[in-house]
Amino acid sequence: MGSKSDGMQQVKVERVFIGAGCNRIVNNVSWGACDLVAFGSQNAVAILCPKIAQILTTLPGHKASVNCTYWLPNAKFAYKAVEMERHYLLSGDADGVIILWEYTILDKKWRHVLQVPQPHIKGVTCISGIMMSQKDAVFASTSSDGTVNVWELVFPCTSEGDCKLSCVETLSIGSKSMVALSLAELPGNSGHLALAMGGLDNKIHLYCGQRTGKFVPACQLKGHTDWIRSLDFSLPILGIGETFILLVTSSQDKGIRIWKIAFRDSLDTKKEEISLASYIKGPMFVAGSSSYQVSMESLLIGHDDWVYSVEWQPPSIINGNECYQPQSLLSASMDKTMMIWKPEKTTGIWINVVTVGELSHCALGFYGGHWSPKADSILAHGYGGSFHLWKDVGVASDDWKPQKVPSGHFAAVSDIAWARQGEYILSGSHDQTSRIYAPWPKKSCLENEDNWHEIARPQVHGHDINCVTIIQGKGNHRFVSGAEEKVARVFEAPLSFLRTLSHATSGDSSLLDDLQAEVQILGANMSALGLSQKPIYSQVSPETTNRSNTDGLDTLETVPEAVPVEFTEPPIEEQLAWNTLWPESHKLYGHGNELYSLCCDHSGKLVASSCKAQSASVAEVWLCQVGSWKSVGRLHSHSLTVTQMEFSHDDKYLLVVSRDRHFSVFSIKDAGADEINHELMVRQEAHKRIIWACSWNPFGHEFATGSRDKTVKIWAVENASTIKQLMTLPSFKSSVTALSWVGLGRQSNHGFLAVGMESGLIELWSLSCERSDNGNLMVPNATCVVQFDPFLCHASPVSRLTWRPSEKIPDSKVIQLASCGADHCVRVFNIDFL
Repeated sequence: MGSKSDGMQQVKVERVFIGAGCNRIVNNVSWGACDLVAFGSQNAVAILCPKIAQILTTLPGHKASVNCTYWLPNAKFAYKAVEMERHYLLSGDADGVIILWEYTILDKKWRHVLQVPQPHIKGVTCISGIMMSQKDAVFASTSSDGTVNVWELVFPCTSEGDCKLSCVETLSIGSKSMVALSLAELPGNSGHLALAMGGLDNKIHLYCGQRTGKFVPACQLKGHTDWIRSLDFSLPILGIGETFILLVTSSQDKGIRIWKIAFRDSLDTKKEEISLASYIKGPMFVAGSSSYQVSMESLLIGHDDWVYSVEWQPPSIINGNECYQPQSLLSASMDKTMMIWKPEKTTGIWINVVTVGELSHCALGFYGGHWSPKADSILAHGYGGSFHLWKDVGVASDDWKPQKVPSGHFAAVSDIAWARQGEYILSGSHDQTSRIYAPWPKKSCLENEDNWHEIARPQVHGHDINCVTIIQGKGNHRFVSGAEEKVARVFEAPLSFLRTLSHATSGDSSLLDDLQAEVQILGANMSALGLSQKPIYSQVSPETTNRSNTDGLDTLETVPEAVPVEFTEPPIEEQLAWNTLWPESHKLYGHGNELYSLCCDHSGKLVASSCKAQSASVAEVWLCQVGSWKSVGRLHSHSLTVTQMEFSHDDKYLLVVSRDRHFSVFSIKDAGADEINHELMVRQEAHKRIIWACSWNPFGHEFATGSRDKTVKIWAVENASTIKQLMTLPSFKSSVTALSWVGLGRQSNHGFLAVGMESGLIELWSLSCERSDNGNLMVPNATCVVQFDPFLCHASPVSRLTWRPSEKIPDSKVIQLASCGADHCVRVFNIDFL
């Protein structure tokens, strides 16, 4: 939350919504004892709360993509965290940097504690730790630079204290780096730690050492025939006459192995007879005065693809303070399933007791699976940057049901647009999808406000999407998207979406009711080989569509039929990816290169489009008429890519800014008979570097331009023919990449300009000015009223800012601002003018 007073004006900024996908990499997700999940989203660390299915915040600080996160304590050590007031989070990135964060349970505040010294030379691939007590922990990190570092971390006793961090060991592994780690205390109260690591040489390496370091190789465990992907130690288990820990390992050989490490009082030097038992028994090793026997406990075969993660069920507390480690483990695989394994009570043979996810034909495999601290939920993250959560809702027996989780893009978000009435946000991304987010009405009195969710994924494309715009004016919901192809595509809302939207808007559906009587298309199908999404008509029965698909020769076109669904609650990932497509109604041709920017006028009659360009002939702006979709104009002015366009709010002018450092203003007039008169009014060099952004004053003919030269300039159209520069805002600390101007009240002499920067930060400027007697604007007064808290902002360049349209703005003190950025995030803020 950020706020600042400016004379009479005071502004408070609050997070409303964050939509973000998970980086597609193993070890990226960690479920903490505080019941929050941490994951990397590009170079930000995102924190989600599974209970409310919302991302709470993102932590800025990494300059490279976040590879792995690890909670101290995580779900495994939740039993040690009962009285901990502060929890800690480690995050490692592709540059080798590891950052430690502190989370205070009571006030829910985050703090950047420190950056771990001696960073890895290459990207961090895994972080794993062990809670020694509530006051200290030991953690290890590994990297593709071939080293494993072991650290001791002592937590502060008071809230003002500092964490004490010391490196106790650096192990050089060699050319075949390790990608998985796990730490455990060896049984028998020896005070020794075991460090298991696995990676590219197909072996599990066991090291023994103390908290002060001195880790030495103990033994190697062989058996897997491909890369080791995951390792996890159990807590000590009391067997009949022995104490032991179990190590579970998974590999790209599709197998899971369980190894038993049993404590022996003294080294048994007797020669054993050559028998089956002696083959099953593995090596022995000594740690201090104790010896340990390693044996192969079980081999679990069940997955059909690489097993990316295995994890023991978190221990539970019984009889007040006694800790019990259940013999139950969770595995996640690229075969799109997660499995829970347990030993049979009679035979002791490990069997698969629960399988989830096998029906999600869209999941494209899982990179990892995690238990909740209470072991009543399991979470997977998938190839599509998505989360998949199942909860055990059974009373007497297991009954795992899918749950709603946050979702979002897994690549840079290039553009966003509000619906005409502000009912939802549409976003387009380089992950080749467009998505729709909307506030969903609260269900219970426990929820203070509506929670935002992704309610549709209208376009799943074969190209990175660069720009989107929603068609304004009356009629059905439509949008145009432009991607890394030379064609713009028009999409129209199907009946299933309109019905879902009526549930999301709490019955405020008078307009929707009128539309639903006219719309005959229920949903859309994606063809297997094409990029077009084909309509599914509401009057066609399923029998006829299925029969027509199977008539004649078998072709690659016989993909599973999408089933459009009306949702009465927010859809989950499997439903979004398959049941919420919009049909494509038209293609707009003309450009010579891939599309770069789009905009629609406010009356919903014209769409302007531009493409990437290195010459004047390609850099032209095309005007297309909504409805007939005919080209009605080609505007020539620039010599390089047009980066953004915007119509003035009375649609008289089109403002165009370009990489060639110039802006242009075109006058646009409707000549009737499907003709548009357009004329270049002015072309002017405005900045010293690329102009990235522009925005009109909502109630006047003033506009702002923002550039890589770190400046924002305010201009005015005078006498309908000339452009006058009114002022230049004080220089910003970073390149300006996004602008959006909103007016308060019905007066054009007061408004707010939102400025987004390459650093990810956002500022809000108050622009107030007086008009002279002839109506011309005098030099405005500009004041920065608020700099958004970095914990609210993006961690990478801001791509677009846009204010929520609302008829209530003249009376309302709270308006909403949406933003998107290269950190894969879509964000919505409440701006409260106190």
